[in-house]
Amino acid sequence: MSKLRLAVVGVGAFGSNHARVLHELTTELEGKEGVDLVGVVDSDHKRGEKVAKDCQTLYFASIAELLANARPDAASVAVPTVAHQRVSCELMEGGVDVLIEKPLSSSLKGADEIIATAERLNRVAQVGHLERFNPAVRAVLPLVTCPMFFEVHRLSVFTPRSLDVDVVLDLMIHDLDVVLNLVKSPVREVRAVGLPVLTNKVDIASVRVEFENGCVANFTASRVSTEKVRKLRFFQPHQYVSLDFSRRDVFTLAVRPAEAAPLSMLEMAGQGEDELPTPIPYKPPIDSEEPLRAELRAFMNSVRTRQQPVVTLQDGRRALELALAINARIEEHRHRTGLEELVRRFPPVTPGWK
Repeated sequence: MSKLRLAVVGVGAFGSNHARVLHELTTELEGKEGVDLVGVVDSDHKRGEKVAKDCQTLYFASIAELLANARPDAASVAVPTVAHQRVSCELMEGGVDVLIEKPLSSSLKGADEIIATAERLNRVAQVGHLERFNPAVRAVLPLVTCPMFFEVHRLSVFTPRSLDVDVVLDLMIHDLDVVLNLVKSPVREVRAVGLPVLTNKVDIASVRVEFENGCVANFTASRVSTEKVRKLRFFQPHQYVSLDFSRRDVFTLAVRPAEAAPLSMLEMAGQGEDELPTPIPYKPPIDSEEPLRAELRAFMNSVRTRQQPVVTLQDGRRALELALAINARIEEHRHRTGLEELVRRFPPVTPGWK
């Protein structure tokens, strides 16, 4: 294979970024590593034609037109979540490998159909859990031993994008995938509460997940915040690790195992400050590559080599399964508390409103 022929299906807010990065790679990569962006597909003609013009490629109104005229080897699928199954399966049936934006599907049935189609046709299929390619996450991986407690916050200012899904499938699923990949233990119990605030879907959620190995993770996600926060902290024997997704920064504090031996209060009271364990700060080196660029390069490598992608369909299904379990617990809490009646009885208190 010389140049890879790639396409983007769905060029809205995020799909247009896929097209941008692939267009940049067409001029940067040459020879057998080269890329050719052969087309974009979108149901919005005006939007699709603009992205095609900006990225110096062709616009197609349908997948059928793309397959008939451009013959791509692989494609990014960045359509609304409810269309992931239909679009990705149509592409794979047409002989195209796919990178499917998160979440993998809006249902486990849809995810299983995608998995079955990829296996039947021997197609390379990767899930677009972008934070796996965040330089901070990649820098943390060599530090992980046995994480036992997580605190994760992902807060966003409200925007009209991705309103076809709730905040768990929109934002929290990024962190669910990262934590599942770090813990590598089955989920034992899920507790969750969530509220619709500005939409008719859950806009803010607080979740506690316990894993079979005893690890506990607390997640908070909101798309009605006044600030943008993307942080994950975890604790493991002898070490604390703090990760900022937005700043792409990692900070750790650790003590040597011998120094970290438990001390009773009486023993500590009898020791001088110089004899107490000394936390050692450390900041690992961080790669500066844009996460989306790293994700697309990893996908293209899997297409060329026919190797398993970094984020597999099974990874995407596990994150989706946990997200749907969280939504089920949120629904149970809503019924138990009579949320609809509470919303009706307690309108917002805003002085000056008439």
